[in-house]
Amino acid sequence: MQLIDWPLHQVVGAIQTTRLGGSSSSPYSSFNLGYHVGDDEGAVLANHRILNEFLPISPYWLDQVHSANVVEVTESITEQRIFDRPKADALYTKLKAQPLAIMTADCLSILLASNNGKEVAAVHGGWRPLAGNIIAKTTELFSAPNQQISVWLGPSIGPTAFEVGQDVVNAFTCINPSHIDDFTVLQNQKYLADIFAIAKRQLSLLGITQIYSQYECTFSSPSKYFSYRRDAITGRLATIIWRK
Repeated sequence: MQLIDWPLHQVVGAIQTTRLGGSSSSPYSSFNLGYHVGDDEGAVLANHRILNEFLPISPYWLDQVHSANVVEVTESITEQRIFDRPKADALYTKLKAQPLAIMTADCLSILLASNNGKEVAAVHGGWRPLAGNIIAKTTELFSAPNQQISVWLGPSIGPTAFEVGQDVVNAFTCINPSHIDDFTVLQNQKYLADIFAIAKRQLSLLGITQIYSQYECTFSSPSKYFSYRRDAITGRLATIIWRK
């Protein structure tokens, strides 16, 4: 469990989980938060209980489907059943003390907050949601102007590990030809994608320049982070934000 490193600590709470400090056994060792990956349900529940100790109340979760759908959370919850999770890939709220959670295992987690701390959002930045302009669709819900929004980019598969095909390149260059600069051509007619650069380009075009990240690669950090590309059978991380 680690705090997000950005300058909004006084008004916004935000944490990033790692794979350390939980109850799950290999290959999910040890802080897996995904019920859907084949891990023992009791171990996952124990991990959620540990997580909740760091939060004001239980977080709001999604059934992430690699879409560009955004959910506005207008009522706080005390308990959310798994089958009640909406199918979407981003969350936004003005509510105080209601954590919003995104789950990843290589995809980019993106946290957004107005600089006054009155609005927060969490985005699952897989390549499909990003190609569907999920960042722009999330910022449309903000009352604050884009220039007053800060962003944190979580750990993700890095630019030397994320091999993709022509279809992914086409999906991005169709919406913005300049995205071609976010890909490196390989000799096998594949590409390496820099998902951090893709997100930063989209944010910049929206006028959002206050962007923070450690640019950690999940694929290259097996002792710290889960990675689906690396391991196939693995756990899930969580990135969580809330208004203080």
